[in-house]
Amino acid sequence: MRRISPTLIVWLIICYAFLYAPIGFLFALSFNASRLVTAWDGFSLRWYATLWHDDALISAALLSLRIAAASATLALIIGTLAGYALARLGRFRSRAALTATLAAPLVIPEVITGLALLLLFVALQQNIGWPAGRGAGTVTLAHASVSVAYVAVIVRARLASTSIDLEEAAMDLYAPPWKAFALVTLPLMAPALVSGWLLSFTLSLDDVVVASFTSGPGASTLPMVVFSSIKLGPTPELYALATVIVVTVAAILVGVWRTQRGSAAGTIAGRGPLR
Repeated sequence: MRRISPTLIVWLIICYAFLYAPIGFLFALSFNASRLVTAWDGFSLRWYATLWHDDALISAALLSLRIAAASATLALIIGTLAGYALARLGRFRSRAALTATLAAPLVIPEVITGLALLLLFVALQQNIGWPAGRGAGTVTLAHASVSVAYVAVIVRARLASTSIDLEEAAMDLYAPPWKAFALVTLPLMAPALVSGWLLSFTLSLDDVVVASFTSGPGASTLPMVVFSSIKLGPTPELYALATVIVVTVAAILVGVWRTQRGSAAGTIAGRGPLR
């Protein structure tokens, strides 16, 4: 077995420390009784109590979760249809236009995307009266329009790596196309659908640029509120918020890892001893 170079280990430690030390720094400061970063006045949970009673941050967090869930679901539906069309329908007349349209959000800067969507919503309001104003609905549509491309790429890659033989076999056994899709194609796409929804949810929850262009009064998402607060200087309350988010995400990842590990162990145990 080849030994790993000590120099490589040192560099790995330095790189990971560079990545995770700021998170640890935020974690430690969230328990500081003092508002000053340069002074440690002892361990305290006062900033978590302040965060719990901050109606503005809690409302913004709940709004961000609702927008992220709605936009991810909408992007999943449209992106799945687009990815399926590109992977299974062969060559059709508007294939090149569809491919270019899906690729655009992946390469265009978010500032340009946000400005274009803002102009679109303004033009629609002036011509047809919809949307009546910019708010949570316009932010949801904007996030969904950006996330569709990511879902389509993931679904298309999944179907491209999956043989069409099972679907053809199902139709050879007199299954209607819709039934073959529901019972064969859809289960094959399931990992890609879950990945696409989670990626869209994360992109929406993290976005601040597009939301800033397409939101209105009373529709400030959590990243927008945090970004506005940072302009006045970081506060321990924001450190507590960052710590809560990191701990929540870490707990979810650990739970998923343990579930997958238990499932894999159960599968191996069910097979019995190797002969």
